[in-house]
Amino acid sequence: MPPLHIALWAVQGLLALTLVGTGVWKLATPIAALAGKMPWMGQVAPGFLYLTAVLDLLVGLGILLPSATRVRPGLTVLAATGGVGLMLGAAVFHVSRGEAANTPFNFVLAGLAAFVAWG
Repeated sequence: MPPLHIALWAVQGLLALTLVGTGVWKLATPIAALAGKMPWMGQVAPGFLYLTAVLDLLVGLGILLPSATRVRPGLTVLAATGGVGLMLGAAVFHVSRGEAANTPFNFVLAGLAAFVAWG
């Protein structure tokens, strides 16, 4: 397997693990406990928080499953592109709240998702 394919699979796996894990964590953990770790989670409407959780989950699954199952693998590109948008949107959200220090990880994830979309 060429090194580029190995890198793409590794990045897809890491993105899936991170995003699916984050989505499940946001959905399964009480909001008060989430807010104790990340205050913004307790300061937004619950519907918004759960929307971000579902989007994290869908992007994470979409980045990995279509390619892994070879069922409509083109959806991986769409999910990765959506992941770039989701992470850039998260960065804008945090900057608008004066939480720019929370954005570096969003930019890393956006870059990794862009790599998957490109690959």
